[in-house]
Amino acid sequence: MTFIDTHTHLYDEAFDADREAALQRAREAGVETLLLPDIDSAIRPRQQAFAAAHPGCTRQMAGLHPTSVKADWEAELQQVQALLFGTGPSPEDAGPYIAVGEVGMDLYWDRTFEAEQREALRRQLRWAQELGLPVCLHIRKAHNEVFALLREMNRPAWRGVMHCFGGSVQEARRATEMGFHLGIGGVVTFKNAGMADVVRETPLERLLLETDAPYLSPVPHRGKRNESAYLPLVAAKVAELKGISVEEVAEATTASARELFAL
Repeated sequence: MTFIDTHTHLYDEAFDADREAALQRAREAGVETLLLPDIDSAIRPRQQAFAAAHPGCTRQMAGLHPTSVKADWEAELQQVQALLFGTGPSPEDAGPYIAVGEVGMDLYWDRTFEAEQREALRRQLRWAQELGLPVCLHIRKAHNEVFALLREMNRPAWRGVMHCFGGSVQEARRATEMGFHLGIGGVVTFKNAGMADVVRETPLERLLLETDAPYLSPVPHRGKRNESAYLPLVAAKVAELKGISVEEVAEATTASARELFAL
């Protein structure tokens, strides 16, 4: 039984003391591949170094995280574009990239750069379309805004995942009808999280497993550092909600991840 963690920040400084041990624990838990989202130019070297050290089990994304859209967002986007299209000074130092991400809109903290977030997302969605890559969307307190942008761009179908999905059943349905998968992580194990109905109502083939490590640890590790080794706990909860075996969840989600990200 193998799993793919479709969203993990194992390169984060939270793992500086035991990164290799955490990676080994993930392997022992059956997590065979780790997908590494991009954040911004300050954090990217960590992602690249970790991926370079473990090319057999890691895959990289490239993109500008919405909370990193600040006054210098244009310069940040130029770096992302150079990476994706291989036009930087040393394109051999990174990639190839399996997705554009994580990108999106996050209006949880403030709306100071809302317009800039929207434009950054629009550009990165276009790049994904040009390159034939899926997108990894980060959406927080901005589902209506993102859905409006997606409709405005008027594509017949999208390829990608709404990472750490936290919307309603109705929003989940809208997302899957557009072509998106839903990223399911530790939140699904929380009581009163509202995700149980989303998982029950969403076709299994539209669900992907993720940890978002070091964030959002599943029960019984809630409140502590998350890691990719905990992915089977998420799978077990999905299996419980679906009334099927963990093996079925592992097989279906792994197959979906391989197809979506061309692994």
